Amino acid sequence: MASCCGEKRVMVLAMDEHEHSNYALEWTLEHFFTPFGADAPYNLVIINAKPSPPPAVCMAGPGVLGSEIFPAVEAQLKVNADQIAQKAKQICASKSVVEVVVEVVEGDARNVLCDAVERHRASVLVLGSHGYGAIKRAVLGSVSDHCARHANSSVMIVKRPKFKH
Repeated sequence: MASCCGEKRVMVLAMDEHEHSNYALEWTLEHFFTPFGADAPYNLVIINAKPSPPPAVCMAGPGVLGSEIFPAVEAQLKVNADQIAQKAKQICASKSVVEVVVEVVEGDARNVLCDAVERHRASVLVLGSHGYGAIKRAVLGSVSDHCARHANSSVMIVKRPKFKH
């Protein structure tokens, strides 16, 4: 929350491996950070929700499946999360935004993002849009729909244009 003494508000931005989140980050930096330099109105916290290993892998227990596949899946999830965090930092640096916090939090993105809003007392949550239609959103579940209903902040969904100018 902003205080009387000029403390900046917090903006949480969701980042994953998809292009839509890269676009949302670039758009957000161009509109809320780069034009203001050190006087940007927000502190930026980028959150990557690292998926938990699939239940089938977790429940495999002892034996070949549990002892060989689980560590490999867990290692790959960590590598992916590290790559996403590095990509976020690179995009920020390319826009001369260096004061940014990047966190990797394990769990379902819907819960991780709403929890991050609470933890950081964010006033805005920014998400990229996959551009799914109503049926695909209903089947897959929409992180942005969930966050728009449950996050204790404003939610901004950044949609990538269908064409480039």
